[in-house]
Amino acid sequence: MESGRTSSVGNDILGFDISGNIVNRVDTHCASLDWSAICESASKVITFIDLAGHEKYLKTTIFGMTGHVPDFGMLMIGANAGIIGMTKEHLGLALALSVPVFVVVTKIDMCPPNVLSETLKLLQKVLKSPGCRKIPVLVSNRDDVVVTASNFTSQRVCPIFQVSNVTGENLDLLKCFLNLLAPRMSQSGSNDEYAEFQIDDIYSVPGVGTVVSGTTMRGVIRLNDTDLLIGPDPLGQFSSIAVRSIHRKRMPVKEVRAGQTASFALKRIKRNQVRKGMVIVASGMKPQACWEFQGEILVLHHPTTICARYQAMVHCGSVRQTASIITMDTECLRTGDKAHVHFRFIKQPEYIREGARIVFREGRTKAVGNVLKVFPHVVGVPQAHHRAANKVTKMRPRQQHVHHHSNVASGSGAGDSVETVTPFSGNKENQQRHRGRRSRRSGGHAVTSLSSKPTTSAVSTSDATGSHVNVDTTHG
Repeated sequence: MESGRTSSVGNDILGFDISGNIVNRVDTHCASLDWSAICESASKVITFIDLAGHEKYLKTTIFGMTGHVPDFGMLMIGANAGIIGMTKEHLGLALALSVPVFVVVTKIDMCPPNVLSETLKLLQKVLKSPGCRKIPVLVSNRDDVVVTASNFTSQRVCPIFQVSNVTGENLDLLKCFLNLLAPRMSQSGSNDEYAEFQIDDIYSVPGVGTVVSGTTMRGVIRLNDTDLLIGPDPLGQFSSIAVRSIHRKRMPVKEVRAGQTASFALKRIKRNQVRKGMVIVASGMKPQACWEFQGEILVLHHPTTICARYQAMVHCGSVRQTASIITMDTECLRTGDKAHVHFRFIKQPEYIREGARIVFREGRTKAVGNVLKVFPHVVGVPQAHHRAANKVTKMRPRQQHVHHHSNVASGSGAGDSVETVTPFSGNKENQQRHRGRRSRRSGGHAVTSLSSKPTTSAVSTSDATGSHVNVDTTHG
């Protein structure tokens, strides 16, 4: 790995030739693996995504599991340390996201036999528990490798490998198992299907410009495609882009298909215009961002109860943002409860699809579920306008009262209020004094006639008679 830091997400590859032999070779000059040479000589390449194991960086681990869309999960357990709390957390996360898991028990060379036996016994007990319902299989020979690899996609079988990186014991069985694995997501990529690419990282490369990396979820994206959109921005809009170059496994390619990871160099777009969670989609999809969505969630753990207006972090693909619960079909939620919940993002709209898996977490609170319905965002209506509209809605009873007086002034009745709003002719000083008296009498809200010019921050409403009242929202 290029970086062994716990807080980072590392990537590395392992190549196999047509005979099943590993083609990775260390360059004698720089002592690092050359990805280009590996990809040129390999018939199969496996990408390893190294995620954080410490509890402090659980957020990074969840983002790696949801954003990078792995085909399988490899759970590493130290033979001498045994099963700790985070081991169960990561196993539960993989089960919640329906990712098949196999276990690798390391450091068996330095672990006493009785400790190793206790670790394996506890591991098998956890895998057989009602929450997992797995069939643990201790792999000891090549026949076990073939049987477990052929039945691994059913998500019922969980192979357990006991390896030592010092002595190299059983490493050949693990490599053979990796070579026999087939990808879960189809990489054919139909040409008739609209392209969709989710962004999980952004770079600024000198001499190249803005580069984004991620996973192709569907369709085919080709070099110099111009019918692509990127978004959503803070206003929920999508803008057109063009792909300057495509790199896959650090090698230039002409196209990428569904299930493949790649990096795109984009034309005429700045680094600060792109963020994690954005998507690149075909313009024919007519994508729409959303502020609100409805999902079905299952609460895995919560110390007390979850009620309306509860806020937590929502992970959905590469989207990672705090959302608030607006409504739900039950009064409150506790550990083990399932409900339909209406969410609303706090910061900005996002692009999510119906049926996508979501992880809802906050501290030790964890919930998983699916997106049932998405409520599209109306593009061009910023949040400030929504707040102004809500303020006008709350003021509506008073506005109707003012309407009544203005109607009287325009000739629909008679009363003392005629003198306060009847337009009159005169010089500018008299008109200004008259407007000031009218503003004070109307409680600080300027009531103007139809011929007056409203300010840019005013919201105009009208009643059945056609009279207009311009309410300046800054005085709210």
